[in-house]
Amino acid sequence: MKTVLGRQAVIAAALAGLATAGVAQAADTVNCYGVAKAGQNDCASKTGVHDCAGQAKVDHDKGDFKTMPKGTCEKLGGTPEK
Repeated sequence: MKTVLGRQAVIAAALAGLATAGVAQAADTVNCYGVAKAGQNDCASKTGVHDCAGQAKVDHDKGDFKTMPKGTCEKLGGTPEK
């Protein structure tokens, strides 16, 4: 009986740690416009050219973004979402 409760506590603690790590990771990323390659954008175009991920037709379209770590966007010549 104690083994089952101990195992459940360990699993609960691990899941809580994973959930916290996901929140921290999301805060450390930014949508970077103008760096996505054709077919590799992460979501709809802000200019309305298409409405889904992976539909960018040209490289480096200013309306398409890729999600990446903060600081990387500027290094690649993109524009971070504000």
